[in-house]
Amino acid sequence: MRLRTLIADDEPLVRERLRALLAERDDVLLIGECGDGASALERIRRDKPDLLLLDVQMPELDGFEVLDALTEDERPAIVFVTAYDEYAVRAFEVSAVDYLLKPIEPARFAEALDRVARRLADPATRPPAELTRLMRELRRLRGHEERLVVRDGQRIVFLEPDAVDRIEAAGNYVRLHMGTSSLLVRESMRSLEARLDPRRFVRVHRSLVVNVDRIEHAEPYFHGEYVLTLRGGTRVTTSRSYSARVRALFE
Repeated sequence: MRLRTLIADDEPLVRERLRALLAERDDVLLIGECGDGASALERIRRDKPDLLLLDVQMPELDGFEVLDALTEDERPAIVFVTAYDEYAVRAFEVSAVDYLLKPIEPARFAEALDRVARRLADPATRPPAELTRLMRELRRLRGHEERLVVRDGQRIVFLEPDAVDRIEAAGNYVRLHMGTSSLLVRESMRSLEARLDPRRFVRVHRSLVVNVDRIEHAEPYFHGEYVLTLRGGTRVTTSRSYSARVRALFE
């Protein structure tokens, strides 16, 4: 079955680009284009597309306002197409299948359409790992993540990195400590550390990363190690292997 697709973007050149990319697909049928949010809303309700390629910033109604005006049954599969990656988290919160940054790369566009096809074939499937991978790709494009996307059981949790005091390895998991609460996440320490800003988080032990802003004071220990006291009174001991990183904090 061909994906009946509607384009909603106020930039004529972007619509032209999307038309050209869609024309290369035998499994897609372009049913129309809109240059503003109000007409997009009308066309969605009238033509009931399978897929909506949706810009965020448009006249009349922006992309999120279009979705807010639709019921769950009226919403097609959504792929956001925008120049602004700061909307990524909100896009996933409204269950977008994918999020493409302009200028659109053909291979990335094809990947997004393949993902839509899989989603429509099995609507119950929204793999958290896939969402996390998409967020990491955005992080690669813009730098370290300003919000962490992690899985907590069946939930997807969005965390402000500054809220995290320390991170401890726990086998195949890591535990994020935030004040009096904690969250167990199935991810390796190395993977999670790579998503964090090294100016704000430092590895002080093979199994421990701390938020630099949470360190109240440090005391020299044996063999170049230190005992760090964090806000709230938690004390952690660094390992000699990571002494250089800890000393760099004092310099």
